[in-house]
Amino acid sequence: MTNQQIAEVFRRLASLLDLRGDNFFKVRSYQSAAETIEDWPQPLSEIFAENGVAVLRDLPGIGEAISKKIADLLTTGSFKLWDEVRAEIPESTLDLLKVDGVGIKTLRIFYHQFCLTNLDDFAKFVDGGGLDSVVGMGGKTQSRIRQSLGQLRLPRSRRADQ
Repeated sequence: MTNQQIAEVFRRLASLLDLRGDNFFKVRSYQSAAETIEDWPQPLSEIFAENGVAVLRDLPGIGEAISKKIADLLTTGSFKLWDEVRAEIPESTLDLLKVDGVGIKTLRIFYHQFCLTNLDDFAKFVDGGGLDSVVGMGGKTQSRIRQSLGQLRLPRSRRADQ
């Protein structure tokens, strides 16, 4: 597993925890860990294989709990919190963040108020006029979302032509 793949797991975990409403500092610690891991020059898999979990704690922003999660990820491909959070909130919910105009705060609304957990359901929601029922969402944001969603729905070959 590459550093980028490990970082992506922690980045997605942070987003899911944020969506779930977990403590800001907990969310931030996973975001920080993702940044450190992604930018680290040596593969964490090598560091772990050569020196074990204790050395992972020497990385900036990586404490005991996160170093153990990295070790579990490298040895088993997952870890307990990651499995628990994905069982609670479908990971596909984060795909809505690919839509321009949808950030984590807006995603919270779509997930908690409208139970939207994937791009297909979101597209149906938008096509059915659901954006009009989102309190505080202006016309410009709605237009950006519709336009971006339209681009995401285009077949890959047509997207490349534009």
